[in-house]
Amino acid sequence: MSSLILLLVYLLVMICVGVWSLRNTTTLQDYFLGGRTCGPWVSAFAYGTTYFSAVVFIGFAGKQGWLFGFDCLWIALGNAVFGATLAWIVLGKKTRNMTQRLNTMTMPEFLEARYESAHMKMIAAVLIFIFLLPYSASVFKGLGNLFESTFHISYDLSLIILVAVTGIYLVLGGYSAVTLTDFIQGFIMIAGAVAVCSVITFKAGGINTAISRVNEIYSQHVPPAQQPSILTIASLVFMTSFGTWGMPQMVQKFYAVKDEKVIPKATVICGFFALIIGFCAYFPGVLSHLFFTAETLPRLASGGIDFDKIMPSLFTQHVPELLMALMMLLILAASMSSLASMILVSSSAITIDLYKGYLNKDVPEQKSVLIMRVMSAIFILATYLISRLQIGFIVTLMSLSWGVLSGAFMAPYILGIYSKKITKAGAYAGLYTGAASAVILTMCLGPANSPLAASIAIVVPFIVTPVVSLFTKKISPELIKKAFGE
Repeated sequence: MSSLILLLVYLLVMICVGVWSLRNTTTLQDYFLGGRTCGPWVSAFAYGTTYFSAVVFIGFAGKQGWLFGFDCLWIALGNAVFGATLAWIVLGKKTRNMTQRLNTMTMPEFLEARYESAHMKMIAAVLIFIFLLPYSASVFKGLGNLFESTFHISYDLSLIILVAVTGIYLVLGGYSAVTLTDFIQGFIMIAGAVAVCSVITFKAGGINTAISRVNEIYSQHVPPAQQPSILTIASLVFMTSFGTWGMPQMVQKFYAVKDEKVIPKATVICGFFALIIGFCAYFPGVLSHLFFTAETLPRLASGGIDFDKIMPSLFTQHVPELLMALMMLLILAASMSSLASMILVSSSAITIDLYKGYLNKDVPEQKSVLIMRVMSAIFILATYLISRLQIGFIVTLMSLSWGVLSGAFMAPYILGIYSKKITKAGAYAGLYTGAASAVILTMCLGPANSPLAASIAIVVPFIVTPVVSLFTKKISPELIKKAFGE
């Protein structure tokens, strides 16, 4: 009962935030970027809560915790050092300043302005809308599984509840609602993650005993021949840490920063946040070896291990009811933040980049905001339908999305803010090579190697883009001066 009460209170607060934020979203920039007025704590928590979702706490923690053992903690460390801290250091200031100078709000708009190519904006917008769908669906899928295990309500009803609440507070409040809820959700995530990790560790006999016992039985549960290789571990660390650098919903956080003074403080806050959340997400997954045997693991109808249900089963069986309620809020907070950011970016791809950018450039501001709200609702509905079909494992869905989007955008984006020599043809070559590599390699290597496919798709464009740029027409000097503030 306490879980249900806390859940209802939380959902009501989210709806109230959306209604309250409605008055602050009169322009398209207000709805999408909160007027570019975000301070260090809000910016850091917005980035961190978008980074971590049900995908990490349920899908990744369950699968990597069981298969990788303590090696999965390298993922947590990589996420904190590279995915959060280094991302702010390398990208924060450059992105904020160049997008201000070019007057762009989205990744497709940035690519159009930086490379003088309207068609690149259209291609980027289509990629974002299509490939953020499976990523969003993977988040809903993880939440649906947890709701089903915790409240013993159907997976379908869980999805309907989540879709309804996310739709209400996001469609009404836009980015203002997202940043305010991110701030609240950040503290919920820290409190819940630390508390649950501590309880699971205590029930496992304390940290020293737990580590010793896992080391003893890990090889019994996962024979050496089935244990992941160094390459597999490295590819996951790389994909989940550096892959975020090219994800539009993550890059958006740099656009909305108030000023340069915010960035150093946000860097430190975000790094510590990611370290706490990452460790507390993966460590209980490793300890699942002490609570399950090969016979008691959740299974699919085919007989294989249902990795998406390892963590929900562990929590419902071994976490007290009140703490389980906090855990539910933790995962819900993380996931709704990620979902909101992805939905905003996806709806902007249609509204700002395609409709306002091509079909009706003179569309009034109020109508643009209305279209953004409508597209947000449509995207939520499409995500629900994909989640309802239960297509694929969470990790595979996420890896495909990360591979395509980061593969397509990361090289043109990062090289574009640092180098004056990258050409339009080079950017096109990087975009096409990254997206195509992710899809083809995922199909050829199979779901088990999807992180490796995504990692290759991210790296290859960093070779292709500058090489093609050496032999193709340069960007006009006037645009270079404007973009780099000269």
